[in-house]
Amino acid sequence: MIHKLFTAPMNLVVKVGEKIKEEADKELYDIPTIQQKLIQLQMMYELEEIEEQAYKEQEEQLLMRYETAKRLEMEEYEEMLKQEK
Repeated sequence: MIHKLFTAPMNLVVKVGEKIKEEADKELYDIPTIQQKLIQLQMMYELEEIEEQAYKEQEEQLLMRYETAKRLEMEEYEEMLKQEK
Protein backbone atom coordinates (compact mmCIF):
# COMPACT_ATOMS: atom_id res chain seq x y z
CA MET A 1 0.00 0.00 0.00
CA ILE A 2 2.82 2.41 0.79
CA HIS A 3 4.35 1.55 -2.58
CA LYS A 4 1.12 2.63 -4.32
CA LEU A 5 1.11 5.83 -2.32
CA PHE A 6 4.54 6.78 -3.62
CA THR A 7 4.14 5.57 -7.20
CA ALA A 8 0.63 6.95 -7.84
CA PRO A 9 1.81 10.52 -8.60
CA MET A 10 4.49 9.17 -10.97
CA ASN A 11 1.97 6.94 -12.75
CA LEU A 12 -0.32 9.92 -13.18
CA VAL A 13 2.48 11.99 -14.69
CA VAL A 14 3.30 9.16 -17.11
CA LYS A 15 -0.35 8.82 -18.16
CA VAL A 16 -0.69 12.56 -18.69
CA GLY A 17 2.50 12.58 -20.74
CA GLU A 18 1.25 9.72 -22.90
CA LYS A 19 -2.04 11.52 -23.48
CA ILE A 20 -0.26 14.74 -24.45
CA LYS A 21 1.96 12.84 -26.91
CA GLU A 22 -1.09 11.09 -28.36
CA GLU A 23 -2.91 14.40 -28.89
CA ALA A 24 0.19 16.07 -30.36
CA ASP A 25 0.73 13.19 -32.78
CA LYS A 26 -2.93 13.31 -33.76
CA GLU A 27 -2.64 17.01 -34.58
CA LEU A 28 0.73 16.62 -36.27
CA TYR A 29 -0.31 13.68 -38.45
CA ASP A 30 -3.99 14.42 -39.04
CA ILE A 31 -4.40 14.10 -42.82
CA PRO A 32 -7.31 16.58 -43.24
CA THR A 33 -5.42 19.15 -41.14
CA ILE A 34 -2.29 18.74 -43.26
CA GLN A 35 -4.32 19.02 -46.46
CA GLN A 36 -5.97 22.20 -45.19
CA LYS A 37 -2.59 23.68 -44.30
CA LEU A 38 -1.27 22.86 -47.78
CA ILE A 39 -4.25 24.64 -49.34
CA GLN A 40 -3.77 27.67 -47.09
CA LEU A 41 -0.06 27.73 -47.91
CA GLN A 42 -0.79 27.58 -51.65
CA MET A 43 -3.26 30.46 -51.35
CA MET A 44 -0.78 32.56 -49.39
CA TYR A 45 1.83 31.97 -52.08
CA GLU A 46 -0.55 32.81 -54.91
CA LEU A 47 -1.58 36.01 -53.12
CA GLU A 48 2.12 36.82 -52.69
CA GLU A 49 1.80 36.84 -48.89
CA ILE A 50 4.91 34.67 -48.56
CA GLU A 51 8.07 34.40 -50.60
CA GLU A 52 8.84 31.42 -52.80
CA GLN A 53 11.62 30.10 -50.57
CA ALA A 54 9.42 30.15 -47.46
CA TYR A 55 6.64 28.50 -49.46
CA LYS A 56 8.91 25.70 -50.64
CA GLU A 57 10.28 25.05 -47.15
CA GLN A 58 6.85 24.92 -45.54
CA GLU A 59 5.44 22.82 -48.37
CA GLU A 60 8.28 20.32 -48.00
CA GLN A 61 7.63 20.00 -44.26
CA LEU A 62 3.91 19.53 -44.76
CA LEU A 63 4.45 16.94 -47.49
CA MET A 64 6.82 14.98 -45.24
CA ARG A 65 4.18 15.04 -42.49
CA TYR A 66 1.57 13.92 -45.03
CA GLU A 67 3.72 10.99 -46.16
CA THR A 68 4.31 9.97 -42.54
CA ALA A 69 0.59 10.24 -41.77
CA LYS A 70 -0.30 8.06 -44.76
CA ARG A 71 2.32 5.49 -43.74
CA LEU A 72 0.96 5.43 -40.18
CA GLU A 73 -2.56 5.08 -41.54
CA MET A 74 -1.51 2.11 -43.66
CA GLU A 75 0.27 0.48 -40.71
CA GLU A 76 -2.86 0.84 -38.57
CA TYR A 77 -4.97 -0.63 -41.37
CA GLU A 78 -2.60 -3.58 -41.82
CA GLU A 79 -2.59 -4.19 -38.05
CA MET A 80 -6.37 -4.15 -38.04
CA LEU A 81 -6.46 -6.71 -40.86
CA LYS A 82 -4.05 -8.96 -38.94
CA GLN A 83 -6.26 -8.84 -35.86
CA GLU A 84 -9.33 -9.82 -37.88
CA LYS A 85 -7.67 -13.04 -39.09
